[in-house]
Amino acid sequence: MTDPAVATAVGPVGVTAGPAGRAEPSRGGAVPVEPLRVGIVGGGFMARVHAGAARSAGARVVALASSSPASAARAATSLGVDTAHESVDDLVTDPDVDVVHVCSPNATHAPVALAALAAGKHIVCEKPLATSGAEAEALVEAARAGRLVGAVPFVYRYHPMVREARARVAAGEVGRVLSVRGSYLQDWLLDSDDVDWRVDSAAGGPSRAFADIGSHLVDLLEFVLGDRLARLTSTTNTAHAHRGGSSVDTEDEAAVVFETTRGAIGTLFVSQVAPGRKNRLLLDLSGTAESLEFSQEEPETLWVGRRSGTQLVARDAAVLTPDAARLSTVPAGHPMGYVDAFAGFVRDAHDAVRGGTPEGLPTFVDGLRAVRVTEAVLASAASRRWVDVP
Repeated sequence: MTDPAVATAVGPVGVTAGPAGRAEPSRGGAVPVEPLRVGIVGGGFMARVHAGAARSAGARVVALASSSPASAARAATSLGVDTAHESVDDLVTDPDVDVVHVCSPNATHAPVALAALAAGKHIVCEKPLATSGAEAEALVEAARAGRLVGAVPFVYRYHPMVREARARVAAGEVGRVLSVRGSYLQDWLLDSDDVDWRVDSAAGGPSRAFADIGSHLVDLLEFVLGDRLARLTSTTNTAHAHRGGSSVDTEDEAAVVFETTRGAIGTLFVSQVAPGRKNRLLLDLSGTAESLEFSQEEPETLWVGRRSGTQLVARDAAVLTPDAARLSTVPAGHPMGYVDAFAGFVRDAHDAVRGGTPEGLPTFVDGLRAVRVTEAVLASAASRRWVDVP
């Protein structure tokens, strides 16, 4: 999700994802001073999340810009940021900013990020990276050309038990993956009088539910499996034709059937109108040896199923695989959740800015991938046919 800041704005994936999602080092831009200095575009909930995660990672949040000088000033005061810029252009060209975090509405992501890349800034851009594949491709190429870090907060990768699931799949413990079931359910747009800028395609893009939360689900699935969706068929549903007196042209729900490049089959379902479901992201996969299930609302455990019985594996760095243990920043028994996952992502993104190669950092390449899958879902729903995923 992103913040309601409207920005107008007229460089390289220094970090690019390899076959296993491993990052390549950045070599572009000026050598950043320590601690890193962050500028945020946006003034709402996600701006607050990014500011907290950046500070947790040891960075200084030095500047903020929003939809107007007044809203920037209010947000800067609320978040304890010293400089409120009058425009986004002022922020992205600020010599005291090393990394720009883009938390503005979806349609502004590409122009803001391109302007920041042109100014030699590293970028953390909220998803969706862009509202079209062409825009997302332009961002990947611009970041790559400037050898600048471009990261996208698919933060559910940063739950330790997700890394544990990924390691078990990679090690062959589940056997050959046969099937996958994924869902992401929310209820914040259940009623017809629930209105948000994301509902309007002019601000949020042609897809709402799938671009907003389905992108997280697909990224998580492909990250854990080390596999890709190869082809899919889908259908979408809009619960309310009108919201707040305006016509609705984006989907509330999407259902997808897919095949992967390695022959697994599966289903995905996303909804923003599921009563009582606040943020239920669930991934359930079955292999020839065992099954795994992870629920974001219960992130401290991983369910493991075998024909001979089941096991609930609790987060404990002493028994987890190294990458899962790395992200376990507090002792077992002290619950970790979304805020910790977000902080872990920002630590890795900022490490990449310094030239590090953090394992599993989601980059602009991954952001482009999510946009392409979203476009395939919309194309299939419109044509009522199977679609190959690029």
